[in-house]
Amino acid sequence: MDVLTLQALVVPLGLMMFGIALLIKGGNWTIDSAVFIARRFGLSPMVVGFTILAFGTSLPELVVSILAVLRGSEGIAMGNVIGSNIANILLVIGCSAMLVTMHISMSKGLIKDLVMMVLSAFLLMAMMLYGEIGRVAGVVMIVVLLAYVFVQYRMAQNGEIDVDGEEVPEFRHPAQPYVFLFLGLIGVAAGAEFLVRGASQSAEILGVPEDVIALSIIALGTSLPELSTSIIGARRGHSEMALGNVVGSNVFNILVIIGITAMVKPIAQGSYAAQLLEFDIWVMLAVSLVFAVLVAGYRKITPVIGGIFVGAYVLYTIYIYAINVGA
Repeated sequence: MDVLTLQALVVPLGLMMFGIALLIKGGNWTIDSAVFIARRFGLSPMVVGFTILAFGTSLPELVVSILAVLRGSEGIAMGNVIGSNIANILLVIGCSAMLVTMHISMSKGLIKDLVMMVLSAFLLMAMMLYGEIGRVAGVVMIVVLLAYVFVQYRMAQNGEIDVDGEEVPEFRHPAQPYVFLFLGLIGVAAGAEFLVRGASQSAEILGVPEDVIALSIIALGTSLPELSTSIIGARRGHSEMALGNVVGSNVFNILVIIGITAMVKPIAQGSYAAQLLEFDIWVMLAVSLVFAVLVAGYRKITPVIGGIFVGAYVLYTIYIYAINVGA
């Protein structure tokens, strides 16, 4: 890569970094404000946890994906989801495990979540192999997700799974949550615009598909909240929180983001790079299966395993660029 190419990348990469920062800050403001308003109107912590928090954490990826398909960049939407799911397991869980061994207590809730994560990965692969993820497929994904959330809610009501209590954000003035909700939504929308625009320009300069940018930089950026949350949970000895955060995020990434995006505009097989179908979706499926078997069978993730995960993610990222840059 020559000096002129690096200079040309300064502006689009700057747009992407600014967009990621806006997405994270806007997403946090949106969630905090929505949680406060919901609790103020009498919704229980359990309802808030299974609705606002669950959907809110996927809001940045959702807005990025919808904006991408509306701009004709379906590859960014698909690459973002596939790349985020790979990063969530290899990078997020890997970094968390490198800090402390994650001991896992199997429960009905965790088994159900792992099965759902793997089934969601198979569902996405099947739809990609079919040739198009249309509006009907999008509706099916949302229905499956709603059934999943409903089962989670009923299990929590019956005490079969634990729900961590979410601290209610504090605001000094009654109008503040509404102002921050408005600003948060604007931040997410603006951040998505900057991120998608920067990704498109970077892909053009590097001569690689937009999908590769989405698989790496965008996926990494939108996985930063999960990374920070999981590391904090692991350091405090809450391995289940870190695992639940990642598994739940992977399920929502596929069912919510691809589902709603397909309902807005069908995603045809030819609208994204063939690499996603021929290689990356298989990597995502393999990583999901290995992770599920490891959790269910070995019941702990040691620093050595964490290091292997992180190393695998680095090699994967290097590989997808190596086969595209200058190709």
